[in-house]
Amino acid sequence: MSAKPKPLILIVEDEPELANIIAHQLETVGMQTQTYHRTAHAMRFLKSNFANLMLLDITLPDQDGFSFLDELKRAELNLPVIFLTGNDSEVSKVKGLELGADDYVTKPFSAAELIARINAVLRRAEAARDFNVTKNAKITDQPFDFENASVDPRTLTATFPDGSTEKLGRKEFGIIAYLAANEGVIITRKHLIHSVWGLHADVRSRSLDQYIVKIRDLFGRKGRPLSNLRTVHGIGYEYSRNEEVDTGASASS
Repeated sequence: MSAKPKPLILIVEDEPELANIIAHQLETVGMQTQTYHRTAHAMRFLKSNFANLMLLDITLPDQDGFSFLDELKRAELNLPVIFLTGNDSEVSKVKGLELGADDYVTKPFSAAELIARINAVLRRAEAARDFNVTKNAKITDQPFDFENASVDPRTLTATFPDGSTEKLGRKEFGIIAYLAANEGVIITRKHLIHSVWGLHADVRSRSLDQYIVKIRDLFGRKGRPLSNLRTVHGIGYEYSRNEEVDTGASASS
């Protein structure tokens, strides 16, 4: 049995001594840590690396923690965040939680309390991920129509007008869901990959194109050849809903 991977905790704290103490405490209980004293350095790390959770001080040299969390959300860099602060005012706590923080720990705090809070947030994050089929779609989403097929997230199936049902792979499902939600919009390959696989996924455009081919083949076999899913050369794709496809027209012409 392989060992469970250690969660990576990002510590963004401007007091080096406190940051080192926290890092030592977390590493003692089997977590990995990465420490930064400025938000700019933490942002640079998160743009190309994954972290399971961030401990974020509110008072930092280059930017306050509230503004940094807002910047992360706008950049679609989403990870669980626990604020660390010496300010225990209710207004400050409410502001942090309204911005999307997962918890708020007031200094001074014990190692046991902080570790318990981190584990609780990690468990909630893991439970939320259990519902994800792909980055952009959950099994709790409602069924939707795509090219006269009823697509069901709960079963990862597409049911066609002839009554037949076909299983969908997770990534094929995520791509279909994204196309259905973005009709008439030119979608870059990079954006589609980030939306379905996640921001830090190492997926090549060629791999994405192969999934598109699989989707075209499936719907083509069912008389919906997806001629309305246009390849925009050098950019990506554009899908426009086509309510009626006369599959007999080409055969008779």
